[in-house]
Amino acid sequence: MQSHELLKEVLKKTSAKQIAGEMGLSLSLIYKWAEPPDDGAGSGAFNPLDRLDQLLRITNDERIAQWVCERSGGFFINNPKVKPDAKQLIPSTNKIVQEFADMLGAIAVAAADSAITKEEAKAIRRRWEDLKSVTEGFVRNCEEGNFTKLKEQAGSAGA
Repeated sequence: MQSHELLKEVLKKTSAKQIAGEMGLSLSLIYKWAEPPDDGAGSGAFNPLDRLDQLLRITNDERIAQWVCERSGGFFINNPKVKPDAKQLIPSTNKIVQEFADMLGAIAVAAADSAITKEEAKAIRRRWEDLKSVTEGFVRNCEEGNFTKLKEQAGSAGA
């Protein structure tokens, strides 16, 4: 979905007048954000989502995405960059189990004295983010069918 398409959908639920008023911008600018970019086909304006995308590309700093996600009550997880070989189903599964064990270890160490410091909370958060990322990669690979060859090979070996 393009940024202007998303903003068009947002304006169906939130008043452009309210957005303009609270942001101190003109109503016409808000409406231009929901139009296609000015490439001869539309008169749209470079909108905040486009600027955020540009900032992400320029800095290549995922903390920006993490900050936006946290502001909306969520969290950011990187998508896997490389698809594993279909034969890596078991190692991929083991990686999830290991990340989970590491997170539980961080929790156990932090809670050993019946108190959790800010540093310990950060360590737990890092382990949790790692676990979510590894698990998301595994689920995406399952959804994309990247492990089907192993199943097919196992089926033909038993025949």
